[in-house]
Amino acid sequence: MDDTRQTEIALENRVTLRKLLVVTVMMFGFGFALVPFYEKLCDVTGINRLVKRDDHKPANTQIDTSRQVTVEFDANLRSDLPWTFKPLVTSVRVHPGELMTVVYEVTNSAPHAVTGQAIPSYGPMLAGQFFRKLECFCFEKQELAAGETRQMPIAFVVDPGLPGEVNTITLSFTFFEVAGRGPSSAAISPTSTSAPASRIQ
Repeated sequence: MDDTRQTEIALENRVTLRKLLVVTVMMFGFGFALVPFYEKLCDVTGINRLVKRDDHKPANTQIDTSRQVTVEFDANLRSDLPWTFKPLVTSVRVHPGELMTVVYEVTNSAPHAVTGQAIPSYGPMLAGQFFRKLECFCFEKQELAAGETRQMPIAFVVDPGLPGEVNTITLSFTFFEVAGRGPSSAAISPTSTSAPASRIQ
């Protein structure tokens, strides 16, 4: 009787093992299938554009001088990041199609080097589709030495296609601490003499 029971248990174990192997293979395949799906989703929703350069730059002939848009600047830090972070100007008025540069300042208060990554967000969300970042510290991780202060520019254009009912755009950056080394300080060098905001003709 015991031998029969042991044989049944062994058979049940083999069946269970086969089922687990099938489930594992299916999950592995599903994981691979999710990669192109996720990439497509990011492309459609614009997630990939958040920290990538916008190569499309409207020409100066596209400047809409009949209209101005207020761009407000905000700066945030995750609570575990020992930095101070702020824009040197809180807002600017721009014509759609006009190239504008503003500067953010960040200081590492920690007694050691810390690396951070800035993630932008827009208000209203719709505005993100019409906000072209041509130069931005958010394109790369930023490593600051202990006590270092760095001024970092962002050059942008508000696309003339921005819906007429949108008169104000809020650009907000949140810095998160990340592992690994960022670019050398030469990649985005301190710009202590840079103007807080400037129009590029």
